[in-house]
Amino acid sequence: MNSYRKIIHVDMDAFYASVEQLDDPVLRGKPLVVGGQPDSRGVVAACSYEARKFGIHSAMPCSHAAKLCPRAIFISPRMHRYKEISAHIMQIFSYYTDLIEPLSLDEAFLDVTVNSMNNPSATRLAEVIRSRILQETQLTASAGVSYNKFLAKIASDLNKPNGLSVILPKDALTFLDTLPVGKFFGVGKVTEKKMFNLGIRFGRDLRQFSKEDLIFHFGKSGAFFYDIVRGNDNRDVQPSRERKSIGSETTFREDTSNTLEIEKILQNLAQKIEMTMQRKDCIGSTVTLKVRYHDFTTATRSSTTNFPVNNADDICKIINNLLPSTEIGSKKVRLLGISISKLSNSSERKPFQLKLPFIKMNNR
Repeated sequence: MNSYRKIIHVDMDAFYASVEQLDDPVLRGKPLVVGGQPDSRGVVAACSYEARKFGIHSAMPCSHAAKLCPRAIFISPRMHRYKEISAHIMQIFSYYTDLIEPLSLDEAFLDVTVNSMNNPSATRLAEVIRSRILQETQLTASAGVSYNKFLAKIASDLNKPNGLSVILPKDALTFLDTLPVGKFFGVGKVTEKKMFNLGIRFGRDLRQFSKEDLIFHFGKSGAFFYDIVRGNDNRDVQPSRERKSIGSETTFREDTSNTLEIEKILQNLAQKIEMTMQRKDCIGSTVTLKVRYHDFTTATRSSTTNFPVNNADDICKIINNLLPSTEIGSKKVRLLGISISKLSNSSERKPFQLKLPFIKMNNR
């Protein structure tokens, strides 16, 4: 185990909801849902701790959240405000270290092995950072401290909200022994179920398997599981995280099989992506169409081209070539999304005009 690095994971508490309660004191202490309206097709983007007591959580349909808590208050997200406060928080981090890896607007890893305060205690630095965030933004943050990213992130969730937890190298294996496998990084619902079927429920169970057995059952992720259950995670805190994709999606108010309406929505999504790509000065080469049908099944179709893509017309041409492989036109659609990946800076390649056949959607 590497006991030399000192990693802090800072995670703001119910960030979007807390910002709304900060800006509007009337909302404080009340069950608050940030997302769509209860009579909409929207989902919960975030919710206050008062709302969580009723079982409400992110990604839940707002209609269901309203049933769980009829007196919940629903408001739309204000991303510009969240980004404004996030920038302030990141600036606070930068006072202590240059090694900052943002994971989202409300959380980040900090490597404080070497820091501007010359403070050998990562725990003390985490306390100072949390105190300064509260003083300057009136928002609370939880933090986890350990010798690698995996353990620091888990630690930040142990004492929420407004808490601080530390996992020392000497305590790591004992802690991991009783950690449910669902808490391990990279273990989603499907992998968790597969582990349960193998008799793996806690870290101590996972550690009984050889690396070869874990790779056999879980592919290349097996080697990662083998390491982290032993407290080994050598991933660096990466200050520059390249954006992997740019996308946009929308959920319909009502399920539809109207191909004209679907065409219009896809064009709007493509235009939004074009604006983002121009603002970011980037191009991409893989276009992905995401379709969620009325029965909540989801299909994705992708196409990779030799030509750089960064405008709505080219995106639409590629999407139209993907449509015949979906059930659009014969099956009602709930959600549509488009994303572009394999991004690079537009100055690195000379743009080409795509020449793809245009395929109109037909009801089937």
